[in-house]
Amino acid sequence: MTKVDVESVKARMTAFIQSLQDDICAGLERLDGQARFREDAWERPGGGGGRTRVLEDGAVLEKAGVNTSVVYGELEEQFARKLQGEGRTFWAGGMSLVLHPRNPHVPTVHANYRFIHQGGKAWFGGGADLTPYYLYEEDAAHFHRVHKAACDRHDPAFYPRFKSACDQYFFLRHRDESRGVGGIFFENMGGDLEREFAFVQDCGRAFLDAYLPIAERRKDVPYSDAQRLWQEVRRGRYVEFNLVYDRGTVFGLETRGRVESILMSLPPQTRWRYDFQPEPGSWEARLVDVLRQPRDWAALDEGARKA
Repeated sequence: MTKVDVESVKARMTAFIQSLQDDICAGLERLDGQARFREDAWERPGGGGGRTRVLEDGAVLEKAGVNTSVVYGELEEQFARKLQGEGRTFWAGGMSLVLHPRNPHVPTVHANYRFIHQGGKAWFGGGADLTPYYLYEEDAAHFHRVHKAACDRHDPAFYPRFKSACDQYFFLRHRDESRGVGGIFFENMGGDLEREFAFVQDCGRAFLDAYLPIAERRKDVPYSDAQRLWQEVRRGRYVEFNLVYDRGTVFGLETRGRVESILMSLPPQTRWRYDFQPEPGSWEARLVDVLRQPRDWAALDEGARKA
């Protein structure tokens, strides 16, 4: 692809992620019905900046972050060699979000869509994944089916490929369990950038359809103090993944991005209880069992048990 083509993709990706940020924030404010996002516009020393939007202490969302950034400049030599491109000159534009609901029956969710240009190479990456605290099979199936539909509009091979990549990536090796029930994850598909950009746009626009119906169904389900404790213990796993394995966190810190924006993904309250184990046969234990054995959620029987 020519330099002019890449520059065009950069400009259109920037416009897309900012528009998507607006749409998602508006949808989440309607869901919450109480709190509003605050915005911080920031500049990065060395080139670029972004818009960080955070909602806290809402009726539904205890903490939500929806960020966009466009950063560019020179990478440290050692870090540049770890990426897929060439040389030290880079440009990266993307939108990322993490939502931590108040009610343990509403799952945490993460999504990220990005375009990176490093030297003579340019590629898209991203995806979305769901992290429930209490497993509702129909919710996991809905999330996957919406993303499968977005994939199928472009290539029927995308969903099984990207679902498997998600299961592999969002895995806590030290716990021998997945972070959640997955979704899709893709990085450097290796094809035509225009086709991939169309795919990324479809995935981004699918997010609200994938998540809002789940949150609406569960946000008013009663919960106990014990269930809230379980949520906070499981949030600890989320923190462990983001600080130990997450490439986006590493990329943001290595490129000297805004720390408050990078770490907005962390939940507001979490706990680490020594050797905390759920009761055998409990709803909590059932979740852990599923996290240790990925399932084909999109193919789940429509008549699956309603929890």
